[in-house]
Amino acid sequence: AAFFGFLGAASALVFANMGAAYGTAKSGVGIASMGVMRPELVMKSIVPVILAGVLGIYGLIIAVLISIGIAPPYYLFDGYAHLAAGLACGLSALAAGMAIGIVGDAGVRANAQQPKLFVGMILILIFAEALALYGLIVGIILTSNAGSSRDG
Repeated sequence: AAFFGFLGAASALVFANMGAAYGTAKSGVGIASMGVMRPELVMKSIVPVILAGVLGIYGLIIAVLISIGIAPPYYLFDGYAHLAAGLACGLSALAAGMAIGIVGDAGVRANAQQPKLFVGMILILIFAEALALYGLIVGIILTSNAGSSRDG
């Protein structure tokens, strides 16, 4: 049963970091490309990289919460709850990272040509980040449900 708990912790961290890496790389390419012509906008355009980096923290939080919860007696219910928590958080962060990377890449390039697009880009990035936040919240709830099979 502990196998599923450890798998949940690993999947939360791995998938969240994959999303963070993709978001950072994809938006970083856009920043580098845009920075050649408009170097004064590079620091203003770093927002997508920061938001992508936060995704890895979400996975780390769930992985730590799951790891703390793995202690005897550990039932199959707990393992499944921890696996579901890890997958919910990790895959949500992966999807959010892909969205942040694509929006960040296109957004910083567009912002270099039309500065009025900055607020719109930030709003889209916030809503993309919210997808991972939903996964984190569900992961926390599922992690707190582990152990409830013994209470009854």
